[in-house]
Amino acid sequence: VQVDRSEVIKSNLNPVFAKIFTVDYYFEEVQKLRFEVYDSHGHAGLGTHDDDFLGGMECTVGQIVAQKRVTKPLFLKYGKFAGKSTITVISEEISGNNGYVELAFRAKKLDDKDLFSKSDPFLEIYRLDDDGGEQLVYRTEVVKNNLSPIWEPFKVSLNSLCSCEEKRKLRCVVWDYDSRGKHDFIGEFFTTFEEMQKAMGENKVQWDCVNPKYKIKKRNYKNSGVVVLLDLKIHRVYSFLDYIMGGCQIHFTVAIDFTASNGDPRNSCSLHYINPYQPNEYLKALVAVGEICQDYDRSVAPAGPPGPSQPSDGPSQIFPCSDKKFSALGFGARIPPKYEVSHDFAINFNPDNDECEGIQGVVESYQSCLPKIQLYGPTNVAPIISKVARVAADEERTKEASQYFILLILTDGVVTDMADTREAIVRASYLPMSIIIVGVGNADFTDMQILDGDDGVLRSPKGEPVLRDIVQFVPFRDFKNASPTALAKCVLAEVPKQVVEYYSYKAFPPRCP
Repeated sequence: VQVDRSEVIKSNLNPVFAKIFTVDYYFEEVQKLRFEVYDSHGHAGLGTHDDDFLGGMECTVGQIVAQKRVTKPLFLKYGKFAGKSTITVISEEISGNNGYVELAFRAKKLDDKDLFSKSDPFLEIYRLDDDGGEQLVYRTEVVKNNLSPIWEPFKVSLNSLCSCEEKRKLRCVVWDYDSRGKHDFIGEFFTTFEEMQKAMGENKVQWDCVNPKYKIKKRNYKNSGVVVLLDLKIHRVYSFLDYIMGGCQIHFTVAIDFTASNGDPRNSCSLHYINPYQPNEYLKALVAVGEICQDYDRSVAPAGPPGPSQPSDGPSQIFPCSDKKFSALGFGARIPPKYEVSHDFAINFNPDNDECEGIQGVVESYQSCLPKIQLYGPTNVAPIISKVARVAADEERTKEASQYFILLILTDGVVTDMADTREAIVRASYLPMSIIIVGVGNADFTDMQILDGDDGVLRSPKGEPVLRDIVQFVPFRDFKNASPTALAKCVLAEVPKQVVEYYSYKAFPPRCP
């Protein structure tokens, strides 16, 4: 489906297109995009037979927002480089809520509009919109019988105040209240949020409150009073995209249950049986969730075309990309060489580096480790939660929003070490970490719902509650007949909120907001 088309830029081999493409973003989905570039001959719409295809590029929305700026080579048909042509796509969030501002105003020596008493002033703030119209942002309370009122401090969102544009004009009007609704105009002034910010700290900003009619009629007229901004406090509210586009990476770890209750992997009834024609439930869940997370762990790598057809004389350019390395762990098995039970071993059997190259690397390590291990037990998951939590704790000490950790636990039964698991989850809720548990097979997972916390706050055995709800549990059987994307949507939908909750609690701003 064609989303949109840019304008045509004539006679230019390095065009910068002004057209902005607006797309909805969903962290929990793989949103594939294809960009195609044409040399337009101007006879009809773009993409017709009259136009020359200059090259195309495919990526996901996740890759673009994770890197903010994506540069990739253009390819012709069959994966052939389009010379040295590249395309650069830049992303920015347009619907974010940048927080709110707290303002405290007073006025001095306002005109007296009442005959037998002093004015009863109130202040209104209007945002001037692009269409020339005005939108009332805030109206203060009325201060009775006072020509130098001090209004109560108030809060407004930056979106309401100035559409998050600091230079947008604001019109501020002071009225003398009338109980019949016929308020008397005292004066007005114009400003911007950019100018208001000079009032931060010990500074104050003031404006002449001007009645335009008096200014015309009275020769020595200066103002109808002065309005002073006593204090301004900005409370930033960052979105998930603010953190991702600021450089926060999502580190993905998968933990696989190798307890004996899964059945002998050589038996077709086993949950670990490798069917050459149909992936088992463990692999289906792993791929569904991993395909989303792989776009958010960045490194720098050489670009290449999709597939083995890369010409050897192609351009050797370096582009930022996802490194797609996943930590892959196992638990509940006897492992070589001593065949002792382990609850947190690397399935690639490299204790110094448990990372695998992408989803396919995890799949290959999983398949190759099955003949080498003995499925055993019990189903203890606290050791793996604690292992990932230790890495997350090291990250927390940096006091930066640079890495967030997602642990995907795939298990066929209720955990044996429930008390230790609850304790580990409570500890992890204070760290940059989320836990997704997918129940594989037909076991009774009722007790696992306790860990999810949806039916009440999860507590440690000593009664300490979790700081944040970081666990999402789903039985795979609920998605057995659905597409893999349905499972990913369900288990990952809460992650953006969990990321924001954690960094908001820690008061860590995005690294590059």
